[in-house]
Amino acid sequence: MEKLIKTLAGAALAVLLLAVPAQAQVKIGVYLPLTGQNAFGGQLELDGVKLANQELPEVLGQKIELAVMDNKSDKVESANAVKRLIDRDKAVAIIGTYGSSLAMAGGEVAESAKVPVVGTSCTNPLVTLGKTYYFRACFIDPYQGAGAATYAVKNLKAKKAALLIDVSNDYAVGLGSFFKRSFEKLGGEIAAELKYNSGDQDFTAQLTEIVSKQPDVLFIPAYFAEGGIIMKQARELGANFRIMGGDAMDNPETVSIAGAAAEGFVHTTFPYDPGMTNMNPQAKAFTAAWKKANPSKETNVNAALGYAAYVMIYDAIKRAGEATPEAITKALAETKDLDTPLGRLTLDQDHNPAMPVGIIEIKDGKRVYIGEIQPE
Repeated sequence: MEKLIKTLAGAALAVLLLAVPAQAQVKIGVYLPLTGQNAFGGQLELDGVKLANQELPEVLGQKIELAVMDNKSDKVESANAVKRLIDRDKAVAIIGTYGSSLAMAGGEVAESAKVPVVGTSCTNPLVTLGKTYYFRACFIDPYQGAGAATYAVKNLKAKKAALLIDVSNDYAVGLGSFFKRSFEKLGGEIAAELKYNSGDQDFTAQLTEIVSKQPDVLFIPAYFAEGGIIMKQARELGANFRIMGGDAMDNPETVSIAGAAAEGFVHTTFPYDPGMTNMNPQAKAFTAAWKKANPSKETNVNAALGYAAYVMIYDAIKRAGEATPEAITKALAETKDLDTPLGRLTLDQDHNPAMPVGIIEIKDGKRVYIGEIQPE
């Protein structure tokens, strides 16, 4: 009898537990390069996403759960990661990714599945151009290239420029072409345009030719690994021109690799930095939240971009009143005056936000945020 009572009690408890509904969840996917060439930026962006999830853990009374995939800095892995997030994890929206080539690979999968994605720092215009389901939290390369060219002409007084381009990288090719177009439009001359491939370690042949052309500035839209080596080898060859780069050079390893050769290096970035003097209220709140959550780790703009991408999806779900891919997509397209650490974002018809271009200069071995510039 006692055994029967226990059995019945257990069954009753099981029924009772089944009758209590588990809290509904909203699944947001994240695909970023957590290993490989772009791991530094990807990890920082993931940290920003996770911080936003801690700050905004629920929407419409439902818990937001993150499903994270490492795209391994690889195009094929990016496409596979997005497919798994959609098919296996049933993500209603996705965040990612650092790296335009990776975003374009993943974007094709998301577009076919009709699941919205918010890019973090993928700046090539082709990421969103003609796409219904891809959006982004960052500016695009035509704008960034124009910003770099404007700074070169107006602030550095450059009249002649050279370019050294990684022709195997969509980001580098695009940004280089936009710098060239804007520099020439502002009256500058392109004295040389040399090429290399990702992974190259010896740039002396290209740099020797560039040095012979005596440009005022060398623009290298590189990632930090090659960029640091290029700077070092340029100085070893006696180059005395200024060297400039894009947002992919915003990495502490740039100075570690280049050493003293990095002094005076200038690169564009997004309009957030923990050391900036004109922070908006959201940037201040993000910086304070970061310091509290990560007291031993300094934040940077990639973390702010990850945070902003999450906020964009959160805001879209809240305005849509439901967490379905179609509703989120429609609401994202209508994003207007959304406060983020990078400023107030409004998306244009191509799903890109307008924002000023930040400028970083290496001074005494340290990166210094020296302000913003409006491209001409």
